[in-house]
Amino acid sequence: MNKRDYYEVLGVSKDASEAEIKSAFRKLAKKYHPDVSKELDAAEKFKEAQEAYAVLSDASKRKQYDQFGHAAFSGGAGAGGAGYGGFSGFDFGDINLDDIFDGMFGGGFSSGFGSFGGRSSRSNRRQKGPDRVIQIDLDFEEAAFGCKKTINLTLNEKCEDCDGEGGHGSKTCDKCHGSGTVTAQQQTLFGAFMTKTTCDKCGGRGTVFDDTCKTCRGTGRVKKNKDIEVTIPAGVDTGNQLRISGKGEAGVNGGPNGDIYLEFYVRKHPIFERDDNDIYLDMPVTITDAVLGAKIDVPTLYGTVKVNIPAGSESNDKLRIKGKGISDVNSGRKGDMFIILNVITPKKLSRDQKKLFESLAKTKLGDSKEFDRIKKYL
Repeated sequence: MNKRDYYEVLGVSKDASEAEIKSAFRKLAKKYHPDVSKELDAAEKFKEAQEAYAVLSDASKRKQYDQFGHAAFSGGAGAGGAGYGGFSGFDFGDINLDDIFDGMFGGGFSSGFGSFGGRSSRSNRRQKGPDRVIQIDLDFEEAAFGCKKTINLTLNEKCEDCDGEGGHGSKTCDKCHGSGTVTAQQQTLFGAFMTKTTCDKCGGRGTVFDDTCKTCRGTGRVKKNKDIEVTIPAGVDTGNQLRISGKGEAGVNGGPNGDIYLEFYVRKHPIFERDDNDIYLDMPVTITDAVLGAKIDVPTLYGTVKVNIPAGSESNDKLRIKGKGISDVNSGRKGDMFIILNVITPKKLSRDQKKLFESLAKTKLGDSKEFDRIKKYL
């Protein structure tokens, strides 16, 4: 029987990369594997693809194939005929197909053509406990200056009665013999396939106990409610996170505890607005202070300060007070405070005040470039 060209079998070009060859075989393996495919000739197509991959995935064998074709692996080949033995002149036992068959049959498996080296589904390894994310609400000042908070939470912690083991009198599981997995044989047209699943007797730990711990009921963990005091650094803002290492859920099989992540939400301030590490304040000023200039009291996070309002100020003018912002949470460098002037026009005037404004109205105050731009269109 004439064999098809290996490149044709995998559907790749002769200059295909190793990754392209592997990807092509993965698709064919998933399509034609006898335990998956319903096609009558699936087993033959799978063997054909497997044989092609065994050669083209090996740099040395691929080089011989490119030079001599199928003759390179026939028993009587003069050049490169190594007589590999096994199915159609090949031994597949030395091919690592872990990543090809990852996820198929619930993990690794072995076939009649030799071990495929699949990964074990054992779960008796040390595992870090789950992390927890907790939202912390802060007042504006608490975020700006930092504070201490007491957090109440319920966590799974290591059972002290069994030291997190889940029982007393540990011994090797007689069902899986300590491997944590059991194998089952499935007969197909392609041959015998061995599948691995987690041992149902020991739960994948590989060990069983003479006595299951009554406190944790074999889980090795118990729920506990406790208070944790944390220090919130100055400068945190909404969306920032703070990790508290090793204070989360207990690990599995002696693994380390998970972490706690504090995620902050900062409430809005009645008068201050934050932009990164700077603070903005919309400051109302009287029309006379804006025209004549004045020194006014301005509130800041650090107390009241005197600020000079220049004569002739207008609404939306911006004044800067250096270093009166918020400390950077990482560097500690303080931002600035910006005062946005809002010139208020009085709505109610006394008789004397009205006379003053009427007197001002008789004075030409409109001699400016702003008025000149409009006058030519009047």
